[in-house]
Amino acid sequence: MSGVAHILLDRGSVVTGSDVKDSRPVRALRSQGATVAVGHAPENLELAGELPTVVVTSFAAIPKDNPELVRAAAEGIPVIRRSDLLAELMEGYTQVLLAGTHGKTSTTSMAVVALQAAGADPSFAIGGQLNRAGTNAHHGAGSVFVAEADESDASLLRYKPDVAVVTNIEPDHLDYFGSREAYFQVFDDFADRVTDTGHLVVCLDDDNAAECGRRALARGVRVLGYGTAEAAARHADIPAGAVVTAENPIRVDLPGRGSVEYTLTIPGRHMVLNSAAALLAGALAGADPERLAAGLRDFTGVRRRFELKGEVAGGPYAGARVYDDYAHHPTEVAAVLRAAREKVASEGGGARVVVCFQPHLYSRTQEFAAEFADALSLADACVVLDIYGAREAPVEGVTSRLITERIAGGTEVRLEPDFSAAPQAVAALTRPGDMVFTMGAGSVTLLADEILAVLAEAQ
Repeated sequence: MSGVAHILLDRGSVVTGSDVKDSRPVRALRSQGATVAVGHAPENLELAGELPTVVVTSFAAIPKDNPELVRAAAEGIPVIRRSDLLAELMEGYTQVLLAGTHGKTSTTSMAVVALQAAGADPSFAIGGQLNRAGTNAHHGAGSVFVAEADESDASLLRYKPDVAVVTNIEPDHLDYFGSREAYFQVFDDFADRVTDTGHLVVCLDDDNAAECGRRALARGVRVLGYGTAEAAARHADIPAGAVVTAENPIRVDLPGRGSVEYTLTIPGRHMVLNSAAALLAGALAGADPERLAAGLRDFTGVRRRFELKGEVAGGPYAGARVYDDYAHHPTEVAAVLRAAREKVASEGGGARVVVCFQPHLYSRTQEFAAEFADALSLADACVVLDIYGAREAPVEGVTSRLITERIAGGTEVRLEPDFSAAPQAVAALTRPGDMVFTMGAGSVTLLADEILAVLAEAQ
């Protein structure tokens, strides 16, 4: 929501709104000229001195009995979804939309940084803040608009992409879709939204994404794949647009365009694949591959994606590092922890991986408890908090214990229902030099600085 607000402000619109609490995004919007109230109330619709011409909302996150939505309906003010507004903002641009169950924010961010390095000055709307730019949206002077396409409520079907990227497909958001089949179908429908002169770009290392591309190809959509050489050979019937043939440094062959090399400062095989997707998307949008690769070399990451919060300088926890990550699906949790294990292994010294995990949504916990347990078993030790329900009411019998009781015996586990006690619980499991993660889509991010402080202040 803050991203589209930033773009509207850049374009000279009057923007007002409200949020449940003050925050960094709220303060950033105020500094740009928006009027933002803390707390939802009917009178907030008159923050500009008169009623607005339209109210924008994320229907998935905001209940229909929200007092501002109720008043908007009573006043006859149109209420539209964020995706409707974003689609309108993108009209007239070359639209690059990045979708997938995992990796959307990181891949979108890489595409933006790469295009900026190539001189494109794209407009963009991302689900996270770029570390370098410190923002999640921008109204650029160029002809390209890059945006993250969210499938959680099928809002990605509002767009008409010239370049549509699908990073991977794995069942999620079943509370909305009701079945795996309905969730998979939304990506097929997204593929059909690609313009006649555009391309669907799919990850060949993900069989579900590749199958989506294969079905789209049969329907006449122009499809290109990206991924490792092994995956490209496995899906040889899908034209390859970017093939990763080496890592450290990363080498990507672009059939018909030569090859490029670059390094990434962020670890993980999944990030290598995301960078290849960003490179191909930028090239299809008209940018020079060599200049795109230069941008990827300088990519420093996104807030809450393997974000380093700090390192302990001395004392009993000397060398311990605290990271914060948004991972909230088993596949994402596993990808981050594998990357962490690779990093500590490459460093030597016997450092371990410790995670403080907060499950997000009762429905997701119930559906994927075993998978979460398998993913968390990649850590040496973990503290598991109570479920962050977000928009959902508690479900009888669904607790974090569904996860902790399944975690493998080689991982030290502590179930911590007291949020305020979590920093001490994490410290009790931490040793010097360890990599410590706060992980989840809820309030667990607030604990990262507290954990760092507890470790740094210990004597």
